[in-house]
Amino acid sequence: MKPAAQTGKVSLAFQEPVYIQSAASIVGKKEGEGPLRDCFDMVSEDPRFGTDTWENAESTLQKETAVLAIGKAGLKPSDIRMAFAGDLLAQTIASSFGIADMGIPFYGLYGACSTIGESLSLGAMSVAAGYGAHILCATSSHFATAEKEFRFPLGYGSQRPLSATWTVTGSGACVLGNNPPVPENTENASPLRHENGCVAVTALTTGTVVDFGFRDSMNMGGCMAPAACDTICRHLTDFDRKPSDYDAIITGDLGVVGQRILFDLLREKGLSISSIHHDCGLLIFDNKSQDTHSGGSGCGCAASVLAAFILPRIVTGQWKRVLFVPTGAMLSKVSFNEGESVPGIAHGIVLEHIQLS
Repeated sequence: MKPAAQTGKVSLAFQEPVYIQSAASIVGKKEGEGPLRDCFDMVSEDPRFGTDTWENAESTLQKETAVLAIGKAGLKPSDIRMAFAGDLLAQTIASSFGIADMGIPFYGLYGACSTIGESLSLGAMSVAAGYGAHILCATSSHFATAEKEFRFPLGYGSQRPLSATWTVTGSGACVLGNNPPVPENTENASPLRHENGCVAVTALTTGTVVDFGFRDSMNMGGCMAPAACDTICRHLTDFDRKPSDYDAIITGDLGVVGQRILFDLLREKGLSISSIHHDCGLLIFDNKSQDTHSGGSGCGCAASVLAAFILPRIVTGQWKRVLFVPTGAMLSKVSFNEGESVPGIAHGIVLEHIQLS
């Protein structure tokens, strides 16, 4: 393949498409009761996924999602050249203890809730550079592990403010490659090829850490919205495009509060995306009936919504070009307890419908 070309200050344009050969999503019971219930590959009624700890549950969740994505591509784990995966836990133990068993060369990532964007970016660059014909990109989160890691154990019974989001128990995984998915009506056909149409990554905008001084870890949307605004603006500038050049601009998990802030920040720059904007944290839950306060969050939020909801709409041509902008709040227990602010980051991924002959 031809290498990617630098475009503007922080973006890359792929001279040849990097194809998404397959995608898979597995979520927990609460997520399976939401608006996307019929879109996910699997909904688990058991929050521990057959294990004895929350951390092992998340490792199992991510591994099973990765296995499913690899199988959908008609491949075996031994066919995967590299895996880029991450999660919210210290030392990314959900990923390293899960995917590690598969024997795939592994890079552990931490981009908070934006990790699927980081994974897709590095995976697409690797494919375009010729470093592997098949790259696995995966991430996960679990409500119970996140509460234990960043907030309070569930048994504590802490009350959550209305600005808080609900960490998604879910995982999403994609296999990237330099060839289109296997055609329909053939052995090992991929669900991500429909009537000779498929999805490809065509461009990237790498996020910059943006710190507005927010110190409220219970308002992730407020912490991440400035980063989403920054990446969207940089992307449009680098490619000399307008919001109307996209059928949808989809952020990771800003929720109700973050979405409002994003619209305000963009309005100050003379931009409006409200007519084409979606947020994964608002898509995955029904706030009226599920009471998740500001919406969903976590690494598994954007990843599972991408695999279950976004990619199928691009495959069929319902959306021709989408700017996918997963967002992350870059905090840790140590930084928070020491009174540091919560900076944000957002990565931009251009996903396009490719019509094959």
